[in-house]
Amino acid sequence: MIGIVVDSNSQLPDALAARFGIAVVPMPVQIDGVDYLEGVDLDADEFYRFWSEGHTPRIVTSQPSPGAFSAVYERLAGSGVTEILSVHVSESMSGTLNSARLATASSSVPVRLVDTNTASFGISCCALAATEAIRGGADLEEAAVVAENCAQTVGTAFVVGVPGLVDSSGRAVGVDVEAAAAEGIPVLAMTGGVLEVLDTVRTLDGAVASMTEYALGISSGLAHEARIAVGTADDSSRPVAEALTAGLTGHDAIADVVQYRIGPSIGAHTGPGTAGLFVF
Repeated sequence: MIGIVVDSNSQLPDALAARFGIAVVPMPVQIDGVDYLEGVDLDADEFYRFWSEGHTPRIVTSQPSPGAFSAVYERLAGSGVTEILSVHVSESMSGTLNSARLATASSSVPVRLVDTNTASFGISCCALAATEAIRGGADLEEAAVVAENCAQTVGTAFVVGVPGLVDSSGRAVGVDVEAAAAEGIPVLAMTGGVLEVLDTVRTLDGAVASMTEYALGISSGLAHEARIAVGTADDSSRPVAEALTAGLTGHDAIADVVQYRIGPSIGAHTGPGTAGLFVF
């Protein structure tokens, strides 16, 4: 039996994790000097409350320890899992994959690692594709290849609430998001780990239109019906997420539209007011 593991940067909702039997290793997040674990004692709503009344929290994100991965691997092994597919945030963005790699040395069952070369729900896209392949009879290596192939085609478009956080995160190499925000609302896109300013618009309606066009363009190039995941940070970004959902639900090229929350390990680099989508 093959078990699947992701880190909580995947933003995988609890309901989907339970439905597909995916284990989640929580990311450590420190806020104003207090340590939390994403999804354990800090959810999205609790995280964005730290931004209330004009307060800008001091946030430090980190990767899970090798011991955290070992604990999850051994729990799965104890439940009857004989092999593990461990699917994670891009190694160019985080030390998470290295922690997982160190944990494989002491694992009692074989572990196949996948670097998705992406972040956020893009990790979940790859893990869900692998899970469906396993349910269809794929072995461990075949499922890993499915995840890696998904990583090459998954696309994301989004708007951020605090552009300066993206610039300071170190993930926007060669992209000045704050400068783009001075000209309007930057719509960002990332494919294959490369971040770019897709468009700069004047209104949130324009941002929704730009992201919708992007999603349909990606969908038309896939060999299967596309699925869309729409992400919401907080109440201030909910109208954008609702407009994206309404515009894409029922479209001929879209098989399904699911929802996820943009939690602490992503929100630390984007801030409240962030919304967007993944196409896979």
